[in-house]
Amino acid sequence: MATARILGAFLADVSQPRYGYELMQVTGFASGKLFPILARLRNAGWLLRELEDIDPVAAGRPARWMYRLTVHGAEEAHYELALLSEQISPPSRSGALRVRPEGDRG
Repeated sequence: MATARILGAFLADVSQPRYGYELMQVTGFASGKLFPILARLRNAGWLLRELEDIDPVAAGRPARWMYRLTVHGAEEAHYELALLSEQISPPSRSGALRVRPEGDRG
């Protein structure tokens, strides 16, 4: 579920790169939970990590590592989150099991 929450943050706008602190705020995860998941997603080829292209002196802060979904990662994330949604959603009324009344043994 933690990975799903992180992927959801990326899928909210796939064109928008994200940085660690922002993802911590969006997901509510501490760095010790967030960064191992980001590393696994990178190793799987779902995320790219790039150093922000800024002048640290002009910006008044160091450059951040920015994360972005790869095309493959976005496709897989959509697919996996759809599967997860199916698995945790309650069955529809049409697909629900019907209990046979006591007297009906037919």
